[in-house]
Amino acid sequence: MKRGRVAVGMSGGVDSSAAAALLLDQGYDVVGVTMRHLPPEAANSCCSLEALVDARRVAKKLGIEHHVVDVEAAFTANVIRPFEEAYLAGQTPNPCAACNRHIKFGALWQWAAAAGADHVATGHFARVVRAPDHWELWRGADVSKDQSYILYALGQADLAHILFPLGAWTKAEVRAYAEEHGLATARKAESQELCFVAKNDYRTYLGDHRPDARAVGDIVDTRGQRLGQHPGVAFFTVGQRRGLGVQAATPLYVVGVDAAANRVVVGTHDEVLARGAAITAVHYLDGRVPRAEVMGRVRVRAHATDSPAVWRPVGTDRATVEFSEPEWAVTPGQVAVLYDGPRLVAGGRIDRIIPRHAGST
Repeated sequence: MKRGRVAVGMSGGVDSSAAAALLLDQGYDVVGVTMRHLPPEAANSCCSLEALVDARRVAKKLGIEHHVVDVEAAFTANVIRPFEEAYLAGQTPNPCAACNRHIKFGALWQWAAAAGADHVATGHFARVVRAPDHWELWRGADVSKDQSYILYALGQADLAHILFPLGAWTKAEVRAYAEEHGLATARKAESQELCFVAKNDYRTYLGDHRPDARAVGDIVDTRGQRLGQHPGVAFFTVGQRRGLGVQAATPLYVVGVDAAANRVVVGTHDEVLARGAAITAVHYLDGRVPRAEVMGRVRVRAHATDSPAVWRPVGTDRATVEFSEPEWAVTPGQVAVLYDGPRLVAGGRIDRIIPRHAGST
C-alpha cells in the first residue's frame, strides 16, 4: 500500500537520486521533478544539461515519472537579483538559503500540491522531527554533510510536508545504496559551484553582469588612513586577504565594507575578530519568540564551526548575538543560526558586526 504521493526534487546528483530510490523502497508513490533555474547552456551543476539528463536516467531506472518545471523567473527575482544587490550594498549573500526558501521548498511545493502530491522531498542531509505540538528541524546525522544551516527559513507549514529521507544517513552509505540500486549517479562527483556563477568566481560574474559594481574608491585602515584604491566595494568581503593591492608591514585583511562611503576598511587579523553581531529578518522555526536570552551554539557561515553564544531577541524579527569567544570574519549578509543541541532554533541575516574592540569598524 502506498504511503502517499511525494515529489522529489532531482538535481541529477547522487543524493537526490538516492532519496527518490529510498522513498520508492519505503512505499511512497514517487514522482521526480527537476527545477530549471536557468537555460542549460548558462548553468552549472544542478540545472545544467548534464544534470537534467542524469535525473531523467535515474527516473527511468526507477520507473517513475519525471517532470521539468521552469522556475527561471522566480529564481532570477528571488535569488540572482538579491545576490547582486547584496554585493553592491557591501554585503556577502548566501544565495543557497534564498533558493531553498523560494525555489526548492517554495516553487517546488506549489507545483507538487497542484499535482496532487502529499509531500516534497530532497536529498538534503537534515532531519524533520515531530514534537508533541510542532515540527522541528534537526541537523543531519552525518555532521560533515549537515545542511540544516541553509534550511533555517523553513516554517511549520513547510516542515509538515517535507521529507528528508537521507537525514539519518552518511554520505558513504548514500553512495553505497546508489551503487546497489544501479543508479547512474552513484559515483558522480559533488559540485560546490553556484549554478549561475561559473567556477564560483563571483567577481567576474559581477563585472560581467553588473557594470555598476565597478566604482573606484578608497581603501583605508581602521583609523581612516588612506592606503590605496579599490575597483568597487562589491569585490571585497570581510576576512579577505588576497587581492587587496596595498602594501603593509603586517598582513592586512578586510575588516569592513562601507558601501555608503564607497570604501573598504582593512586591518590586522585581530581587528577582524568580532564579539557579536546584530541579526535581522530573524525566523524562529517553531514560530515562538523566546521571552528571554537563549544560550546555545551559533554558526555564522555554512562551513564554520558552531560557537557558544548568547542569543538575545529584539522584538519579533531581530536579535543580537554575543559570542563566548571572539569570532573570526563575521560577515554582513551571511546567515547566523542558533542551535539547541541538534535542533535548529532560529536564523536570520547578519546585519552589523559588533567589533571586538570599541572604535573598530
